[in-house]
Amino acid sequence: MPVIALTQEMGSLAKDVSVQLAEELGLELMRHEVIERVADRMQVSTSLIGRLRGGKAGFVERLTADRRSLALYTAEELFALADRGNVVLRGWGATCLLRPVPHVVCVRITRSLKKRIDWLMTHLETDDAEFAEAEIRRSDEAHAARMHAQFGVSWGDPVLYDLVLNTDRLTVDSCVAQIRALAARPEFAETARSRALLANMALAARVKAALKDGAATADIRVTVEADHGRVSLRGIVLDADERAQTEAVTAAVEGVGAVDNQLRLMATTRRFASAKQT
Repeated sequence: MPVIALTQEMGSLAKDVSVQLAEELGLELMRHEVIERVADRMQVSTSLIGRLRGGKAGFVERLTADRRSLALYTAEELFALADRGNVVLRGWGATCLLRPVPHVVCVRITRSLKKRIDWLMTHLETDDAEFAEAEIRRSDEAHAARMHAQFGVSWGDPVLYDLVLNTDRLTVDSCVAQIRALAARPEFAETARSRALLANMALAARVKAALKDGAATADIRVTVEADHGRVSLRGIVLDADERAQTEAVTAAVEGVGAVDNQLRLMATTRRFASAKQT
């Protein structure tokens, strides 16, 4: 069940590559469902999510945005799609989220700034190169900032990817052929171990999102690890009630068979919620 994760750079032709790749391999292509589901979970508009991701959100929007919820719900959606398999995932940090899984092919599609500017000018039917460049740079800066904040990595680091393809020199057909060839290599064959790892990561993501959804657990930050349906909880909570509520929410998540509750209570009552261990 191939899982292929691609980057998304404005004007890089990554969209064209992902569409053709999905068609040739008969894979599902992640489209707009993720942004719609994440926006619904956060109870905000899809346009706000788009502005936050594209670096176009205003000062107040950036200041008040719940970035933790955005990250948690996005991870839940991506892991769910990857866990089903037979999918091409583009953008949304998929290459970083899924890189620990051996059978996931992580690819960066890139292109020179000049070519990307030309693409955007054609796409927008404008001859304003300065405007097009500003749009692309803003998008790049937003992507780079999000990747650094969420994963602690530099977006352009080639070590993050199994394959880097430059559409200045390669056609979309050639990119697709290269990705198909790599995905067929034995290094990316799905194994019972890699399948279990992905399933564990998907379950842990569901638990984290469920805790964020819970009124009594939304602000609780604990470490969640899953192993074949057994979920371990580690960290510090305020009191026995929080400990019990966290376990109850976790136990109710689909796929959880047992909860290993290793949460510890604070020795003294904290004054502020921000004092919780992250």
